[in-house]
Amino acid sequence: MTNPSRPDGLVLFGRISGLFGVQGWVKVFSHARPREAIIGYSPWLVKIGGDWREIAVEDGRAQGKGVVAKLKGINDRDAAGGLVGADIAVRRSQLPPLKKGEYYWEQLVGLEVVNLAGEKFGKVSHLFDTGANDVMVVSNGRERWLPVTAQVIREVNLDAGVIRVDWDADF
Repeated sequence: MTNPSRPDGLVLFGRISGLFGVQGWVKVFSHARPREAIIGYSPWLVKIGGDWREIAVEDGRAQGKGVVAKLKGINDRDAAGGLVGADIAVRRSQLPPLKKGEYYWEQLVGLEVVNLAGEKFGKVSHLFDTGANDVMVVSNGRERWLPVTAQVIREVNLDAGVIRVDWDADF
């Protein structure tokens, strides 16, 4: 299942969240683990004005609780300002292979969530990290937040488009 707003083969990996200094550096909200690992996935595809543009990463590092990066051709604060709020994607081919039972968040978005009793909860709208564990947001008019743990997630079947969970429908 792919996101229609992104070309096939791209995985959303972060967002440019602000400016850092006056020499074109940007602050990055990264979905990578550890956060600064996003720097190693050059080039990035950055969504600017509705179009994906490939931009090489020249430099970057962890900065406080976030990440800062210097992108090729972005040499001053004004140029960097045009990137604030832009999504960052990488090609799926740039990502390391996953171990059995591991999934990229992108693969889970849009899957149907069903509990062990066969009750449908809706589809995964997005995931986020709380620090303690990831949370899967499932919606069908009612929004549920389910922890992404081995105790809750019992099966992920990408081919069938279904995630089976051990979760009470009334909770």
